Amino acid sequence: MTALNRVPSLMARAGTASALTLAAVGGSVVAPGLASEAAAATTATKALQIAASKKGAPYRWGATGPRRFDCSGLTLYSFKKAGKKLPRTAAQQYNKTRHIGARSRKAGDLVFFHSGSNVYHVGIYAGKGKIWHAPKTGDVVRLQKIWTKSVWYGRVK
Repeated sequence: MTALNRVPSLMARAGTASALTLAAVGGSVVAPGLASEAAAATTATKALQIAASKKGAPYRWGATGPRRFDCSGLTLYSFKKAGKKLPRTAAQQYNKTRHIGARSRKAGDLVFFHSGSNVYHVGIYAGKGKIWHAPKTGDVVRLQKIWTKSVWYGRVK
């Protein structure tokens, strides 16, 4: 596990922590050049927690919260609350992220479902092959296993 992977979980356990506190609890001090990646990891972790907190919220096409969501509305809402602005649709969000391979995916990254070059759905990666998402009309925000290999991953910048 890299230092960047440990920082969000250590900060969640320790609250807002100084570099010395993180070092004392077994963390690593992040080098100045990597500070923006550490901040991005923290933002992604917050967005993931916000999406999970919306468990059971009903799906509504075009809804961006706080009580109802469509897929990209949930990701937009979650990242906005975590301090990052995303565009409205899944395709626009894909075009705004840093594209990464499946082996590089981390909790908090966006998962884009596609057919050919058409992005039609988005969720937030929760780890272990699962996403938080607002699936479809008649359903609710929930954690679900990724059901297809036709996905791309993006990291919010």
